[in-house]
Amino acid sequence: MTKNYDTVVIGGGTGGYVTAIKLSQLGHEVAVVEKSSLGGTCLNKGCIPTKSFLKSADVINTMKNADLYGITPQEPSFEMAKIIGRKDEIVNKMQNGIKYLLDKNKVDVYEGTATVLGPSLFSPLAGAVSVSYEDEEKESEILVNDFVVIAAGSKPAELPFMPFDGKVILSSDDLMYLEEIPEKIAIVGGGVIGVEFATVLNAFGADVTIIEAAAQILPTEDKDVAQAVKKSLAESGVTIHTGVKLSSEGVSIKDDSVSLTIGAEEAVFDKAVVAIGRKANTDELGLQNTKVKVDNGVVEVNEFQQTKESHIYAIGDVTSSPQLAHAAIEEGLIAAEHITDNNPLTLNYSNVPRCVYTSPEVASIGPTTEQLKAQNTKFKTHKLPLSAIAKAVIEDGGEGFIKLNVSPSGDILSASLVGANATELINQLSLAKFMDASALELSSAVFAHPSVGEIIKEIGLDAEGIAIHV
Repeated sequence: MTKNYDTVVIGGGTGGYVTAIKLSQLGHEVAVVEKSSLGGTCLNKGCIPTKSFLKSADVINTMKNADLYGITPQEPSFEMAKIIGRKDEIVNKMQNGIKYLLDKNKVDVYEGTATVLGPSLFSPLAGAVSVSYEDEEKESEILVNDFVVIAAGSKPAELPFMPFDGKVILSSDDLMYLEEIPEKIAIVGGGVIGVEFATVLNAFGADVTIIEAAAQILPTEDKDVAQAVKKSLAESGVTIHTGVKLSSEGVSIKDDSVSLTIGAEEAVFDKAVVAIGRKANTDELGLQNTKVKVDNGVVEVNEFQQTKESHIYAIGDVTSSPQLAHAAIEEGLIAAEHITDNNPLTLNYSNVPRCVYTSPEVASIGPTTEQLKAQNTKFKTHKLPLSAIAKAVIEDGGEGFIKLNVSPSGDILSASLVGANATELINQLSLAKFMDASALELSSAVFAHPSVGEIIKEIGLDAEGIAIHV
């Protein structure tokens, strides 16, 4: 059976469904092919469920430290099944919302596996999409189209000597349904995924050890940012090893435990989570049937997300762009606008925020201080403690800081925030940077009092040499 569409989107994750809706709004007949669950990794196994867990962890920590707010603290009791149940309710609610939006925008959804076909009797160009189904009695279908958008996402990357077994060696996906918290757990990888799960598992009562090969956790962030997170995790009881690279000789996996050689010491854990990054889902898409160029597993695209086949586009984790849901969304909007000849703006990746939902939160935008130095960029760094702002002190004692790197002319080059509401405040700096606001303009804006956001005005004042509260 064949059906005709203007565009077929492969993958119904965050980037994919947004792309499909935008294309429909621009007049295309659109189909989405999703082999698992609408919402993709972000909604089902990533951004959203982990933030649900982190909220539960935050409540636990608040109860334990209630004396900071003048309230008698208590040791909370909880059931993982209920915490997982709350997470599932949130995911289901958001998933139903996506289904509603796709239906509202007249986007057809195929729940199957997509394969891109080469030139055939269906199409003189590569790009027709075959959809196969797990139910072998259900006949496969051919979707003939003018354009294809590949939004197939990614999956957790494995270590060859620590393959996922869902029992002792876990992926971040496996943690979504971990009903029994292990007594001792190792997290291999101290990037964003690793430190967020360390925060969660520590709050849930596990003895957590992070093992990171780089010289610092959060290796893509500034040293002082990483140090602030390391200090907080260590104070909460998390053990952190940096500069340690595991090898096959130092790993012994048994039915109910794993032994890891960390430096000169051997440690035994009930479970280990491998959180070393993610791998693009490009292996089984049939891209070998096309002229699409795949390099080291990722699809090469231009600034409009267009591949070497001009009618085939790719967005999100299958490309070399930052593996962030909000980046994938923007790339999808650019692709949709380009497909329909609407002259889109291109994406400046230095304007894409990076967030880490630890305690304290971390958020950054633009190059790190170290990267600016490596680029021989002329800049000056301004840094203020959040304790200068009353609302931040009320929230959590004023822990954390803001840092702004500005050019000699006052342009905002990059910024970092550590502390309460950092992942919300970064959006204000993202907007300012997108609009080419200067430090002077930050200092001239009016911010509500009391609010944690006042720190943004204050850092603007500091960059102008006229800070008030420090």
